[in-house]
Amino acid sequence: MSTSSSGHSVAEYKELLEARDAAIREGWVRTMEARLVREELGKCWRTEGVNHYAQCHELTQRYLDMLRTHRVKGTRVIDFES
Repeated sequence: MSTSSSGHSVAEYKELLEARDAAIREGWVRTMEARLVREELGKCWRTEGVNHYAQCHELTQRYLDMLRTHRVKGTRVIDFES
């Protein structure tokens, strides 16, 4: 079994890279979902005109919730206490 310089096997390293890629991909999918909701919200605002406060309220709430939860996160963890 071959190992890298850090003592981990090549298979473990490949699994780590695949997990990292999957996490990044999932983060971008969630971000693009938020972008689609934002575009729908813009269409709603334009079509509803002055009534957009009442008619687009559900989309607005959904988009605000997505802004809080659907962010792209990096794979590195920075420890500020070191």
